[in-house]
Amino acid sequence: MRTAPRSIIVVLASVLAYGLISAASDGPPPWAYGFASAAGTNSPASPAAPPVQDDGTPKRLPGSSASFTLPQIRDGFGPADWYPGDHPQMPEIVAHGRKPDARACSLCHYPNGKGRPENAGLAGLPSSYFVQTMADFKTDARKSADSRKANTNIMIAIAKAMTAEEVKASAEYFASMKWTPWIKVVETATVPKTRIAGGMFLKLEGSDTEAIGQRIIETPEDTERTEVLRDPRSGFIAYVPVGSVKKGETLVTTGGGKTTRCAVCHGADLRGLGPVPGIAGRSPSYTVRQLYDTQRGTRKGVWADLMKPVVADLTEEDMLAIAAYAASR
Repeated sequence: MRTAPRSIIVVLASVLAYGLISAASDGPPPWAYGFASAAGTNSPASPAAPPVQDDGTPKRLPGSSASFTLPQIRDGFGPADWYPGDHPQMPEIVAHGRKPDARACSLCHYPNGKGRPENAGLAGLPSSYFVQTMADFKTDARKSADSRKANTNIMIAIAKAMTAEEVKASAEYFASMKWTPWIKVVETATVPKTRIAGGMFLKLEGSDTEAIGQRIIETPEDTERTEVLRDPRSGFIAYVPVGSVKKGETLVTTGGGKTTRCAVCHGADLRGLGPVPGIAGRSPSYTVRQLYDTQRGTRKGVWADLMKPVVADLTEEDMLAIAAYAASR
Protein backbone atom coordinates (compact mmCIF):
# COMPACT_ATOMS: atom_id res chain seq x y z
CA MET A 1 0.00 0.00 0.00
CA ARG A 2 1.48 3.32 -1.07
CA THR A 3 1.62 6.23 1.37
CA ALA A 4 0.25 9.55 0.17
CA PRO A 5 2.91 12.21 -0.45
CA ARG A 6 3.53 14.49 2.51
CA SER A 7 2.43 17.54 0.52
CA ILE A 8 -0.99 16.01 -0.08
CA ILE A 9 -1.37 15.12 3.59
CA VAL A 10 -0.55 18.70 4.58
CA VAL A 11 -3.12 20.06 2.12
CA LEU A 12 -5.80 17.65 3.32
CA ALA A 13 -5.06 18.55 6.93
CA SER A 14 -5.36 22.23 6.10
CA VAL A 15 -8.68 21.69 4.33
CA LEU A 16 -10.00 19.66 7.24
CA ALA A 17 -8.93 22.30 9.73
CA TYR A 18 -10.56 25.02 7.66
CA GLY A 19 -13.75 22.96 7.49
CA LEU A 20 -13.80 22.54 11.25
CA ILE A 21 -13.24 26.24 11.80
CA SER A 22 -15.96 27.12 9.32
CA ALA A 23 -18.38 24.73 10.97
CA ALA A 24 -17.57 26.11 14.40
CA SER A 25 -18.23 29.66 13.26
CA ASP A 26 -21.37 28.72 11.39
CA GLY A 27 -23.57 28.64 14.49
CA PRO A 28 -24.84 31.56 16.57
CA PRO A 29 -22.18 33.38 18.63
CA PRO A 30 -22.91 31.80 22.03
CA TRP A 31 -21.97 34.86 24.11
CA ALA A 32 -24.69 36.95 22.44
CA TYR A 33 -27.33 34.38 23.43
CA GLY A 34 -26.16 33.95 27.02
CA PHE A 35 -24.05 30.80 26.69
CA ALA A 36 -20.40 29.99 27.33
CA SER A 37 -20.07 27.55 24.45
CA ALA A 38 -21.66 26.89 21.08
CA ALA A 39 -24.64 24.59 20.74
CA GLY A 40 -23.71 20.96 20.26
CA THR A 41 -20.18 21.27 21.65
CA ASN A 42 -18.71 19.37 24.56
CA SER A 43 -17.08 22.41 26.13
CA PRO A 44 -17.26 22.55 29.92
CA ALA A 45 -20.27 24.37 31.26
CA SER A 46 -19.79 27.73 32.92
CA PRO A 47 -19.71 27.79 36.74
CA ALA A 48 -23.19 27.09 38.08
CA ALA A 49 -25.05 29.98 39.64
CA PRO A 50 -25.53 29.31 43.35
CA PRO A 51 -29.22 29.47 44.24
CA VAL A 52 -30.28 32.47 46.29
CA GLN A 53 -32.51 31.17 49.05
CA ASP A 54 -35.45 33.13 50.42
CA ASP A 55 -35.08 33.74 54.14
CA GLY A 56 -38.38 35.61 54.38
CA THR A 57 -36.65 38.93 55.08
CA PRO A 58 -38.06 41.95 53.22
CA LYS A 59 -35.44 43.45 50.88
CA ARG A 60 -34.84 47.15 50.31
CA LEU A 61 -33.11 49.37 47.78
CA PRO A 62 -31.62 52.87 48.12
CA GLY A 63 -34.10 55.59 47.20
CA SER A 64 -37.15 53.33 47.51
CA SER A 65 -39.62 53.33 50.37
CA ALA A 66 -40.86 49.87 49.35
CA SER A 67 -39.79 46.48 50.65
CA PHE A 68 -40.34 43.08 49.06
CA THR A 69 -39.48 39.48 49.80
CA LEU A 70 -37.73 37.43 47.12
CA PRO A 71 -40.95 35.61 46.08
CA GLN A 72 -42.64 39.00 45.62
CA ILE A 73 -39.71 40.30 43.57
CA ARG A 74 -39.87 37.23 41.31
CA ASP A 75 -43.65 37.05 41.02
CA GLY A 76 -44.46 36.65 37.34
CA PHE A 77 -47.94 38.10 37.85
CA GLY A 78 -47.11 41.08 40.04
CA PRO A 79 -43.36 41.63 40.42
CA ALA A 80 -41.81 44.33 42.58
CA ASP A 81 -42.17 47.94 41.48
CA TRP A 82 -39.37 49.62 43.43
CA TYR A 83 -39.76 53.13 42.02
CA PRO A 84 -43.38 53.91 41.00
CA GLY A 85 -42.44 57.54 40.43
CA ASP A 86 -40.01 56.62 37.65
CA HIS A 87 -42.69 55.68 35.15
CA PRO A 88 -46.33 56.34 34.16
CA GLN A 89 -49.10 54.21 35.62
CA MET A 90 -48.69 50.71 34.25
CA PRO A 91 -51.49 49.02 32.32
CA GLU A 92 -52.71 45.85 34.00
CA ILE A 93 -50.94 43.62 31.46
CA VAL A 94 -47.62 45.34 32.20
CA ALA A 95 -48.01 45.35 35.98
CA HIS A 96 -49.65 41.98 36.56
CA GLY A 97 -50.03 40.13 33.27
CA ARG A 98 -52.88 37.68 32.93
CA LYS A 99 -52.82 34.06 34.03
CA PRO A 100 -52.02 31.47 32.95
CA ASP A 101 -49.57 32.39 30.17
CA ALA A 102 -49.27 36.16 29.85
CA ARG A 103 -46.65 37.06 32.44
CA ALA A 104 -46.30 40.68 33.52
CA CYS A 105 -44.13 42.63 31.07
CA SER A 106 -42.52 44.39 34.05
CA LEU A 107 -40.97 41.19 35.37
CA CYS A 108 -38.38 40.82 32.62
CA HIS A 109 -38.39 44.27 31.01
CA TYR A 110 -38.80 46.24 34.26
CA PRO A 111 -41.53 48.82 34.88
CA ASN A 112 -39.33 51.48 33.26
CA GLY A 113 -38.81 49.38 30.14
CA LYS A 114 -35.03 49.19 30.47
CA GLY A 115 -34.81 45.43 30.11
CA ARG A 116 -31.63 43.40 30.53
CA PRO A 117 -29.04 41.84 28.18
CA GLU A 118 -30.93 38.55 27.99
CA ASN A 119 -34.13 40.24 26.75
CA ALA A 120 -34.92 43.64 25.23
CA GLY A 121 -35.12 47.28 26.24
CA LEU A 122 -38.66 48.39 25.39
CA ALA A 123 -38.72 52.01 26.52
CA GLY A 124 -38.91 54.40 23.60
CA LEU A 125 -39.77 51.81 20.96
CA PRO A 126 -42.31 53.13 18.43
CA SER A 127 -45.71 51.65 19.27
CA SER A 128 -46.24 50.44 15.68
CA TYR A 129 -42.91 48.61 15.76
CA PHE A 130 -43.83 47.01 19.10
CA VAL A 131 -47.21 45.84 17.77
CA GLN A 132 -45.64 44.37 14.62
CA THR A 133 -42.99 42.57 16.69
CA MET A 134 -45.66 40.97 18.87
CA ALA A 135 -47.54 39.92 15.75
CA ASP A 136 -44.36 38.28 14.46
CA PHE A 137 -44.01 36.36 17.72
CA LYS A 138 -47.65 35.28 17.48
CA THR A 139 -47.22 33.89 13.96
CA ASP A 140 -43.88 32.20 14.71
CA ALA A 141 -42.14 34.58 12.28
CA ARG A 142 -39.71 35.54 15.02
CA LYS A 143 -37.61 32.88 16.73
CA SER A 144 -34.08 32.58 18.09
CA ALA A 145 -31.24 31.21 16.00
CA ASP A 146 -30.06 29.44 19.15
CA SER A 147 -32.78 26.99 20.14
CA ARG A 148 -31.39 26.85 23.68
CA LYS A 149 -32.56 30.40 24.38
CA ALA A 150 -35.57 29.51 26.50
CA ASN A 151 -36.87 33.02 27.18
CA THR A 152 -37.53 33.56 23.46
CA ASN A 153 -39.93 30.63 23.56
CA ILE A 154 -41.51 32.08 26.70
CA MET A 155 -41.96 35.39 24.88
CA ILE A 156 -43.66 33.60 21.99
CA ALA A 157 -46.10 31.98 24.43
CA ILE A 158 -46.79 35.33 26.12
CA ALA A 159 -47.43 37.05 22.78
CA LYS A 160 -49.85 34.33 21.73
CA ALA A 161 -51.72 34.68 25.01
CA MET A 162 -52.12 38.47 24.81
CA THR A 163 -55.16 40.13 23.26
CA ALA A 164 -54.90 42.89 20.67
CA GLU A 165 -56.02 45.38 23.33
CA GLU A 166 -53.29 44.23 25.73
CA VAL A 167 -50.63 44.49 23.03
CA LYS A 168 -51.80 48.00 22.15
CA ALA A 169 -51.83 49.11 25.80
CA SER A 170 -48.32 47.80 26.46
CA ALA A 171 -47.02 49.26 23.19
CA GLU A 172 -48.33 52.72 24.02
CA TYR A 173 -47.03 52.48 27.57
CA PHE A 174 -43.44 51.67 26.64
CA ALA A 175 -43.47 54.12 23.71
CA SER A 176 -44.41 56.92 26.11
CA MET A 177 -41.04 56.71 27.92
CA LYS A 178 -37.80 57.98 26.42
CA TRP A 179 -34.85 55.64 26.23
CA THR A 180 -31.96 56.79 28.42
CA PRO A 181 -28.75 54.73 28.09
CA TRP A 182 -27.50 52.87 31.14
CA ILE A 183 -24.77 50.76 29.58
CA LYS A 184 -21.10 51.70 29.95
CA VAL A 185 -18.98 50.41 27.07
CA VAL A 186 -15.39 49.49 28.01
CA GLU A 187 -12.78 48.38 25.47
CA THR A 188 -10.45 45.78 26.96
CA ALA A 189 -8.30 42.75 26.18
CA THR A 190 -9.37 40.92 29.34
CA VAL A 191 -12.65 40.60 31.21
CA PRO A 192 -13.62 39.46 34.70
CA LYS A 193 -14.36 35.76 34.89
CA THR A 194 -18.09 35.15 34.93
CA ARG A 195 -20.81 32.63 35.56
CA ILE A 196 -24.09 32.54 33.67
CA ALA A 197 -27.51 32.74 35.31
CA GLY A 198 -30.63 32.84 33.17
CA GLY A 199 -28.72 33.97 30.10
CA MET A 200 -26.90 36.79 31.89
CA PHE A 201 -23.15 36.95 32.58
CA LEU A 202 -22.39 37.64 36.25
CA LYS A 203 -18.95 38.47 37.63
CA LEU A 204 -17.38 35.91 39.90
CA GLU A 205 -16.08 37.07 43.24
CA GLY A 206 -12.40 37.92 43.22
CA SER A 207 -10.20 39.52 40.59
CA ASP A 208 -9.63 36.66 38.14
CA THR A 209 -9.77 37.62 34.47
CA GLU A 210 -9.68 35.93 31.07
CA ALA A 211 -9.11 36.99 27.47
CA ILE A 212 -12.14 38.60 25.88
CA GLY A 213 -11.47 37.21 22.40
CA GLN A 214 -14.12 38.12 19.84
CA ARG A 215 -16.92 38.51 22.37
CA ILE A 216 -18.96 41.17 24.12
CA ILE A 217 -19.49 40.39 27.77
CA GLU A 218 -22.28 42.38 29.45
CA THR A 219 -22.38 42.26 33.22
CA PRO A 220 -24.41 44.13 35.86
CA GLU A 221 -22.65 46.97 37.63
CA ASP A 222 -23.96 45.43 40.86
CA THR A 223 -24.68 41.71 40.70
CA GLU A 224 -26.97 41.48 43.73
CA ARG A 225 -29.04 44.53 42.82
CA THR A 226 -29.63 43.15 39.32
CA GLU A 227 -29.78 39.37 39.72
CA VAL A 228 -31.45 39.11 43.12
CA LEU A 229 -33.34 42.38 43.62
CA ARG A 230 -34.10 43.23 39.97
CA ASP A 231 -33.24 46.88 40.52
CA PRO A 232 -34.39 48.91 37.47
CA ARG A 233 -31.92 51.70 38.32
CA SER A 234 -28.81 49.50 38.38
CA GLY A 235 -27.12 49.49 34.97
CA PHE A 236 -24.61 47.39 33.04
CA ILE A 237 -21.04 47.33 31.77
CA ALA A 238 -20.41 46.01 28.26
CA TYR A 239 -16.83 44.84 27.79
CA VAL A 240 -15.86 44.89 24.11
CA PRO A 241 -12.63 44.04 22.23
CA VAL A 242 -10.06 46.79 21.78
CA GLY A 243 -10.64 48.67 18.52
CA SER A 244 -14.18 47.40 18.01
CA VAL A 245 -15.85 50.76 18.66
CA LYS A 246 -13.79 52.49 15.97
CA LYS A 247 -14.42 49.70 13.48
CA GLY A 248 -18.09 49.85 14.33
CA GLU A 249 -18.15 53.59 13.77
CA THR A 250 -16.87 53.08 10.23
CA LEU A 251 -19.48 50.45 9.46
CA VAL A 252 -22.33 52.41 11.05
CA THR A 253 -21.50 55.80 9.53
CA THR A 254 -20.23 54.79 6.07
CA GLY A 255 -21.28 51.18 5.54
CA GLY A 256 -17.64 50.25 5.02
CA GLY A 257 -18.46 48.88 1.58
CA LYS A 258 -20.39 46.01 3.21
CA THR A 259 -23.67 47.45 4.40
CA THR A 260 -25.95 50.50 4.45
CA ARG A 261 -25.32 53.47 6.73
CA CYS A 262 -27.44 52.91 9.83
CA ALA A 263 -28.51 56.58 9.90
CA VAL A 264 -30.55 56.10 6.71
CA CYS A 265 -33.24 54.26 8.71
CA HIS A 266 -32.38 54.72 12.38
CA GLY A 267 -31.73 58.48 12.22
CA ALA A 268 -28.56 60.56 12.34
CA ASP A 269 -28.30 60.12 16.11
CA LEU A 270 -29.33 56.42 15.94
CA ARG A 271 -32.26 57.17 18.22
CA GLY A 272 -34.90 56.10 15.75
CA LEU A 273 -36.75 57.61 12.83
CA GLY A 274 -40.52 57.38 12.58
CA PRO A 275 -41.57 53.74 13.05
CA VAL A 276 -37.92 52.55 13.00
CA PRO A 277 -36.52 51.89 16.51
CA GLY A 278 -33.50 53.54 18.04
CA ILE A 279 -30.31 51.49 18.50
CA ALA A 280 -28.14 53.99 20.37
CA GLY A 281 -27.19 53.08 23.92
CA ARG A 282 -29.00 49.75 23.91
CA SER A 283 -27.75 46.28 24.81
CA PRO A 284 -25.05 45.20 22.31
CA SER A 285 -25.80 41.53 23.01
CA TYR A 286 -29.41 42.11 21.99
CA THR A 287 -28.29 44.00 18.86
CA VAL A 288 -26.01 41.16 17.75
CA ARG A 289 -28.79 38.62 18.30
CA GLN A 290 -31.15 40.57 16.06
CA LEU A 291 -28.56 41.06 13.33
CA TYR A 292 -27.66 37.38 13.39
CA ASP A 293 -31.26 36.12 13.62
CA THR A 294 -32.21 38.30 10.67
CA GLN A 295 -29.25 37.20 8.57
CA ARG A 296 -29.94 33.52 9.26
CA GLY A 297 -33.68 33.88 8.65
CA THR A 298 -34.96 32.87 12.07
CA ARG A 299 -36.32 36.39 12.48
CA LYS A 300 -38.79 37.13 9.71
CA GLY A 301 -41.53 39.70 9.23
CA VAL A 302 -41.85 43.21 7.82
CA TRP A 303 -38.88 44.75 9.58
CA ALA A 304 -36.66 41.71 9.12
CA ASP A 305 -37.35 41.71 5.37
CA LEU A 306 -36.14 45.31 5.18
CA MET A 307 -32.99 44.42 7.12
CA LYS A 308 -32.01 41.29 5.19
CA PRO A 309 -30.01 43.05 2.44
CA VAL A 310 -28.41 45.27 5.07
CA VAL A 311 -27.00 42.35 7.08
CA ALA A 312 -26.37 39.92 4.21
CA ASP A 313 -22.60 40.49 3.96
CA LEU A 314 -21.81 41.12 7.62
CA THR A 315 -19.48 38.79 9.50
CA GLU A 316 -19.92 38.07 13.21
CA GLU A 317 -16.98 40.41 13.85
CA ASP A 318 -18.79 43.15 11.90
CA MET A 319 -21.95 42.61 13.96
CA LEU A 320 -19.93 42.79 17.17
CA ALA A 321 -18.33 46.07 16.09
CA ILE A 322 -21.61 47.64 15.02
CA ALA A 323 -23.23 46.68 18.33
CA ALA A 324 -20.28 47.97 20.36
CA TYR A 325 -20.36 51.36 18.64
CA ALA A 326 -24.14 51.72 18.79
CA ALA A 327 -24.14 50.85 22.49
CA SER A 328 -21.49 53.49 23.14
CA ARG A 329 -23.63 56.29 21.70
